[in-house]
Amino acid sequence: MSISQTVRAFADLAIQSGSWKELDRIYLENRILGMIGEEALEPSEDNAAEADTLTLVEALMAQAEKNKVIGSLQAEYDILEAQLTDLLTPSPSAVNEHFAQLYARTPDAATDYFYRLCKNNNYIKTKAIAQNIVFPAESDYGILEITINLSKPEKDPKQIAAERNSISVDYPKCLLCMENEGYKGRVNHPARTNHRIIRMAFDEEIWGFQYSPYAYYNEHAIILSQEHRPMKISKETFKRLLAITEVLPHYFVGSNADLPIVGGSILSHDHYQGGRHTFAMAEAAIEKTVKLAGYESIQAGIVKWPMSVIRLQGTAVDELTEAADWILNKWREYSDETVQISAYSADGTPHHTITPIARRKNELFELDLVLRDNNVSEEYPDGIFHPHQEVHHIKKENIGLIEVMGLAVLPPRLALELKEVERYLLDQENELADCHRDWAEKLKAEHTATAENVTAIVQTAVGKVFEQVLKDAGVFKRNQQGQDAFQRFIDYLQ
Repeated sequence: MSISQTVRAFADLAIQSGSWKELDRIYLENRILGMIGEEALEPSEDNAAEADTLTLVEALMAQAEKNKVIGSLQAEYDILEAQLTDLLTPSPSAVNEHFAQLYARTPDAATDYFYRLCKNNNYIKTKAIAQNIVFPAESDYGILEITINLSKPEKDPKQIAAERNSISVDYPKCLLCMENEGYKGRVNHPARTNHRIIRMAFDEEIWGFQYSPYAYYNEHAIILSQEHRPMKISKETFKRLLAITEVLPHYFVGSNADLPIVGGSILSHDHYQGGRHTFAMAEAAIEKTVKLAGYESIQAGIVKWPMSVIRLQGTAVDELTEAADWILNKWREYSDETVQISAYSADGTPHHTITPIARRKNELFELDLVLRDNNVSEEYPDGIFHPHQEVHHIKKENIGLIEVMGLAVLPPRLALELKEVERYLLDQENELADCHRDWAEKLKAEHTATAENVTAIVQTAVGKVFEQVLKDAGVFKRNQQGQDAFQRFIDYLQ
């Protein structure tokens, strides 16, 4: 396909997207030419074979590089790519209007449209996401999910140097601010020209609904506050989460905790995550029912899960909100030194919060409250209820909302490191990392590895490590001492 054919085909896609009309064709073709550094469009040729959006975008970007419109920096590439795909994207007002029209039919129809739009215009990086290594892992608590994150491109030295030398700009304030919608981007801030946000009202506030560019699960959504303010778990949080499941009943929604160590990667902007995905924790059963004094209409219980989870079910949103807030306030003040649980430091620093997750189960609203504690100790300087040292070779990072529910997001280094573990198990020449040596030796003693089963052996073992990671993060351990301590907290609630 010639570059002129590519330009025409991309203009076809732009018109088909509904953003433009046939009358706009010449304008579009000239816009595309100018963006990639071409001076003229060749006379019309025979129609080229149909190509998908990514193929056309990659061809246009290759021509832009050839014409030296962009240099070697990833940021330059991303900025131009987003400007091109913005031509495939209706305006924010048009997207919101069409979303509302489809929502009047069904919530599913509205999110299906928006999700498809964000994939078609490459805001959701489907090609990059496909590089992730994903596999299931059986556990005592259901099928856990393991993802080795390879989707985000690693920064090369030129990009790092350019970011270091760039001018500091406090706009947008963070990656989640609404001001990102349509933002050109710069060397130290991602391009967002093709980004769109659906506006929704919750608790008399405007919130934004968008998808994650680098999704970890199906329809990975982000619901963000219009105001740039710190994350805070409160009564309003529970009320909003349940309200979101009323608006989007086919989505779960949850919040990261609001404290360091046990919180997510962005604590500076109030936001939630949701999507159309069923995690292992959602399928875990209640293993022990709990009676909550004053909330008799609510079904409550302790979930069979490696972390410490209280599940609430009911039909009345207001009552569920009140019960969740009551448990949160009780937990914030609770200490049990026999299991290293302490609500405050000597200087008054608080250490207790909750990771909440809401979902619908037919007519029932369901709210999972995961108890979190971010204390540290001399033995566990990274966190008492954080992955312990013996599992750091696989997972050292914070255990946020996604991991809490049973999906491990593991660092990209493991893609190569685990291959070296496999070579070690097969007695092949290898460059086994020292951090994996004890683990690999144990695997070798327990298994007879062959070319056919070695990957399964290693992946199963990674799943077991992640199960232990979740146990480490649980405040009430899955042993007799821990479960007795959990019962004391339940008694304290009464």
